[in-house]
Amino acid sequence: MPFFEHRSYINFRMLVRVIGWLLTIEATFMIVPCVVGLLCGEHSFVGFLICIAITGGCGMGMVSLPRKSREMGKREAVLLTGMIWIILSFFGMLPFLICGTHMNVTDAFFETMSGFTTTGASVLNTLEGVPKSILIWRCIVQWVGGLGIILFTLAVVPMLNYQGGMQLFNAEVTGITHDKLRPRISSTAQGLWLVYIILTTLLIGLLCFSEMSFFDAVCYGLSTMSTGGFSNNDMSITEAGSVYVKTVLLIFMFLGGVNFSLIFKAAQGNFKAALRNDVLKWYLGIILVCYLLLCLNLWVNGLVENIKDVTIDPLFQAVSILSSTGLTEPDFADWGPVAVIVLVVMMFMGACAGSTSGGAKIDRFLILFKFIKNEFYKMMHPSAVTTVSINGKGTPPGVLMKTLAFLFLYVIVVIAGGSLLVIIGLPLKDSFFICLSAISNTGLGTDITGISGNFALVPDIAKWLLAFIMLVGRLELFTILLIFTPSFWRK
Repeated sequence: MPFFEHRSYINFRMLVRVIGWLLTIEATFMIVPCVVGLLCGEHSFVGFLICIAITGGCGMGMVSLPRKSREMGKREAVLLTGMIWIILSFFGMLPFLICGTHMNVTDAFFETMSGFTTTGASVLNTLEGVPKSILIWRCIVQWVGGLGIILFTLAVVPMLNYQGGMQLFNAEVTGITHDKLRPRISSTAQGLWLVYIILTTLLIGLLCFSEMSFFDAVCYGLSTMSTGGFSNNDMSITEAGSVYVKTVLLIFMFLGGVNFSLIFKAAQGNFKAALRNDVLKWYLGIILVCYLLLCLNLWVNGLVENIKDVTIDPLFQAVSILSSTGLTEPDFADWGPVAVIVLVVMMFMGACAGSTSGGAKIDRFLILFKFIKNEFYKMMHPSAVTTVSINGKGTPPGVLMKTLAFLFLYVIVVIAGGSLLVIIGLPLKDSFFICLSAISNTGLGTDITGISGNFALVPDIAKWLLAFIMLVGRLELFTILLIFTPSFWRK
């Protein structure tokens, strides 16, 4: 049935109003870089005033539209979730076009989508001379996208609690199943954001005790807690890479990869939930294994010069990549082939569901491995009845099937995306690596981009494709790809 025959089944007026609220909020966030530009004497503050006027004006215009109904079902929730990340990226790219970065539309959109999805891939050849207002805007974009644009909206627009709030929550928050911390979904969103804000504030405060300036501490605090990885200088973390700074960032990158529901429960005194959580145990175990492999690789390749080379540096890299933050040492590319293999595995796997990290998530791999174990057992005991048990509870068959479908689809997207990049003209190895980097929201590059992830040399058409793959990865495949299926538009 044609698309236009089904439009009446979607409450577009309600979607437009919610998008208007989000654009108004985005305009409010733009005030921060505007003030930074003014205090630093940068002409960019005028550009941000223009961006605030455009974004806020469009937002208020949408909010003022009359509505016939407040109804929001699952279809509206999925469509809104996909639309809002794209629309906010288009408005969020305005500062990059207006405020002196000399970007074209493609580069500006890529940079903004990379920020919102916390991928951290950049098209800026150098950060030297980039206005501080732009640097702080990049980090704010990452911070907002880290826990989720929709989740932020649920926290500050309580009316959505009665208008498809749970559908919106499920469409954006990463993971297999989603637990409500409180009866109202808006209260759950507020609780998660409260944890996020407190951790970010604590991180910024700790970084202020280092050699970092307050501005750098704020930027690194925002980009690290969101596991985004945007840096303030061309040398990444090496510029301020003291043992103290790396240790602090390491701790909070690790926390950024933990399910925020567990952190929320631990903050309320329920430590048993964390101690008994199978996924958290796997998270710690995977970090330990990857750390030991990196240490062994450094030792075999004769790259160990001091104690730091086998303590803080490999552990920092393991946590950074597994949490999809993507902060790397300049010489990480020289750590040898084993390090690259470990890197690819960590990129693909990611950290815990319900966190700010990317990747396919450890939760799904835990289910997959236990399912495979059960299948081997049933080959020897055909009449046995087995179940995949996580945290002492059986996994419903529907969740198991969705997990297997997700991992299969994840691989298909990487293969399809990598193949398209090869057709576009990128080298074979680079194509599949940066496609995996994009869908896992890690932002690391390879030969054509450099390990630090500068994507300036990538063709424009490839940047649009990678931006789409970043979004697909951030919203965990189904939310975006579902929109392209005919069944989505049927009543």
